[in-house]
Amino acid sequence: MGKTNREIDTKLIHAGEPNPLIQGAVSIPIFQSSTFEYGGQESYHDLRYIRLNNTPNHVALHEKLAALENGEAAVVSGSGMAAISTTLLALLSAGDHFLAQDCLYGGTHDLITKDLPAYGISSDFICGKDPNAWKKLLRPTTKAVYVESITNPLMQVANLKGIVEFANEHRLYSIIDNTFTSPINFRPLEHGFDLSIHSCTKYLNGHSDIVAGAVIGQEELITKITHKLNHLGGTLDPHACFLLHRGIKTLAVRVRQQNASAMEIAQFLESRPQVERVHYPGLSSHPQHQRARELFDGFGGMLSFELKGDVEVAERFIRNTTIPICAPSLGGVESLITRPVTTSHACLSPEECKQVGISESLIRLSVGLEATADIISDFDQALRTIE
Repeated sequence: MGKTNREIDTKLIHAGEPNPLIQGAVSIPIFQSSTFEYGGQESYHDLRYIRLNNTPNHVALHEKLAALENGEAAVVSGSGMAAISTTLLALLSAGDHFLAQDCLYGGTHDLITKDLPAYGISSDFICGKDPNAWKKLLRPTTKAVYVESITNPLMQVANLKGIVEFANEHRLYSIIDNTFTSPINFRPLEHGFDLSIHSCTKYLNGHSDIVAGAVIGQEELITKITHKLNHLGGTLDPHACFLLHRGIKTLAVRVRQQNASAMEIAQFLESRPQVERVHYPGLSSHPQHQRARELFDGFGGMLSFELKGDVEVAERFIRNTTIPICAPSLGGVESLITRPVTTSHACLSPEECKQVGISESLIRLSVGLEATADIISDFDQALRTIE
């Protein structure tokens, strides 16, 4: 069996590992060295230097990540936002225009609306479900289209097949943030996307102890992004590389358990009279459920929901739960619960939140690895306190 034909579970463990093993070490050592002996490199970007993203820890991660999504190359960065901002700055210049999905992570929304215009880069937001409207927003300077595989925090699933076809027809870069699904549930490059971006802080690492990002895709584009990253300095340090490398190896077992647990919790919440609505693509009631079934191998560990009542009801529910931690971020072994308007989307104005459908009382849950029955029991008692 060739390496490229191996199952993703095997790639998680063995892809990108040093061959031969370094001094026989089964786990790759941490190369805590800022610089390496000069070896005759002719290009600045090939010099062995920590900021140039090419220590042995970086190289191993790049090869592993590329293998997971069947990409030609990959690069890691100091955060998910570093991956997003560097990608857009590498591919777009002053005077360029791009299209972005209208409901995105708050930090991405802020980058697009508040930072990129200062570089002369303009954008328009598109509804991911309405291909007929996309063409009307095209300009001669449009260069890219940017979406999320499952949106944060409303769990929408855009017409991803249509996005790729649209990008190919109009010669646009197709870029997707694949954080919520992870390579276990969805591999965008297999569906024609040019670039797949991850906040590795979340599922890829899975233990809430580092901040990191990654971009996976065509070698030519990754080289361009890497060179921009080298200049901007958003490098991931070797120790964080080591922790990410270690965390990735358990990705499959973690995500599959979170898929199953989130489905049970979503079904439980949907059955309760105190709950107004549940946003989870695994539910048959989800507007894009059929699309999610066709695209994804699993529906993920993220869901959001709204209770009957006002913000105080939502706050009381969160306070009365005992298992999930009220904190930002997601994708770790512990369940995390939050109101997005106070964390992930706090940078959006109330008007902007209302425009994209994020209510003040919306609750977002990142399902961890606790016993599903315990989480449901905890939610059951918390719901009873708001009756």
